[in-house]
Amino acid sequence: MRSLSQSPTAAAFVQNPYPFYERARKAGPLFHWQEYGLVCATSAATVGAILRDRRFGREVPEEQRKPVPDHLRPFYAVEAHSMLELEPPRHTRLRSLVLRAFTSRRIAALQPDIAFLSHQLIDALPAGEVDLLRQFAQRLPVIVIARLLGVPEDRADDLLGWSNAMVGMYQARRSRATEDAAVAATEAFVAFLKAHIEERRSRPADDLITHLIAAGAEGEKLSSGEMIATCILLLNARHEATVQTLGNGIKALIENGYGADTLIPDAVEATTEEILRFDPPLHLFTRHAYEDVEIAGHRFRRGDEVGCLLAAANRDPGMWDAPGRFRPNRPVKANLSFGAGLHFCVGAPLARLELQTALPILFERLPGLALAEPPRYANLYHFHGLERLMVRSGGRGVD
Repeated sequence: MRSLSQSPTAAAFVQNPYPFYERARKAGPLFHWQEYGLVCATSAATVGAILRDRRFGREVPEEQRKPVPDHLRPFYAVEAHSMLELEPPRHTRLRSLVLRAFTSRRIAALQPDIAFLSHQLIDALPAGEVDLLRQFAQRLPVIVIARLLGVPEDRADDLLGWSNAMVGMYQARRSRATEDAAVAATEAFVAFLKAHIEERRSRPADDLITHLIAAGAEGEKLSSGEMIATCILLLNARHEATVQTLGNGIKALIENGYGADTLIPDAVEATTEEILRFDPPLHLFTRHAYEDVEIAGHRFRRGDEVGCLLAAANRDPGMWDAPGRFRPNRPVKANLSFGAGLHFCVGAPLARLELQTALPILFERLPGLALAEPPRYANLYHFHGLERLMVRSGGRGVD
């Protein structure tokens, strides 16, 4: 196995990590990433196999768990109840209860509201050059999830701020300042949600928090800690997935000369899947081996951690023709942007619905949409999204 060096915070890598992924792929389905001290998978087959293999999971084996530093206890007290970090049987129970509230029917019913909100946000855009990341891509998902949860959408800025601070714990540039900000955000977020959960216990409404309270199987219900962690996970994951995908997708469409014609009803699904494949919001996701297991010729020992490079797998030439090219007319084929297996993103249907609803409206309402300055990616790895997205249009269409 080859060992490769690449700083995840290097400026060139932040702006374009794909040449490194290609170099790593040429080394084989697995390579050792020196900066992380981690064996990583690059091919679609190997990444998919690891994500689906129950011999790998998110939880660290008990005998290898390290004590949580005192200053991080509030953050990890929430993470201890997060579906993302759990394995069966707790994961099975939590996911089952959440899906009783987060149903496909309930998600589909949000489409008219997403469309109306998209028009509202476009109507509110200032004339001239505008940052679509801040004024459209960030606003849409957080308002939608606030409405879905049943929390005040006028707190959207707080929700975004807390989410940004908390996901900083998973970024390569993490520092003590990052940790302190994440803990402060966690404590504020928990206090905010506790108040709303208690209110919904006494005053039920038609929202996700109420349905989470009611969701139960054989009398077993979500605890307050589990509900809070679930709500935080839904908002934080929604923020990273949809905000970054909207920004990356708008950038890809404009830079490659595509517009409203690729977002018509017959084409929008394929275009959305190509956006997700081509430049996904999450690039690295890890698993721990729960027993000795051989994958792609490498023997993992119990407790070994492996990195799954989702973005590299999505550009595997064994799966896609000319994978480095953005082609909205590709036949729809499953990609790994939302993961696979047990931890496949529970919010994926809502993210797809938002993309398939908002992007056609945006490009129809803002004809001639063009970049006002070269977009730059933020130093967020292992997430991948823009700092801002300054655009101008040839005019504004009406609904």
